[in-house]
Amino acid sequence: MTQSERKAIATNEAPGAIGPYSQAVQFGNMIFTSGQLGMNSAGEFPPTVEEQAKQSLSNVKAILEAAGFGMEQIVKTTVYLQDMTDFASVNEVYATFFSEPYPARSAVEVAKLPKNGLVEIEVIAVK
Repeated sequence: MTQSERKAIATNEAPGAIGPYSQAVQFGNMIFTSGQLGMNSAGEFPPTVEEQAKQSLSNVKAILEAAGFGMEQIVKTTVYLQDMTDFASVNEVYATFFSEPYPARSAVEVAKLPKNGLVEIEVIAVK
């Protein structure tokens, strides 16, 4: 892999990176997003896990669109939850962003998310 084959993706429609990483990286016909917390581009979190899940997926969508990709091109998602009891609530929101065939998915509970977020979602998409 050469540097010219790898391209950082960034948009002001999603929160900027809070460390030394890119919002997403495109490599050929694939894009890999960093985990997207459920905060808006001003760095503010909505109060509920449902609203944070919606914001997280909206951030993913904005990043993909900045690279010319769409949500229908997502093949794999990973959902990180601060509390697994929120799984059903997040699942309801998640289902509004996808249609069949659904992407493959992992969902895991973590001890803590950056900035005390309730949910973080990362994706892999292919054109």
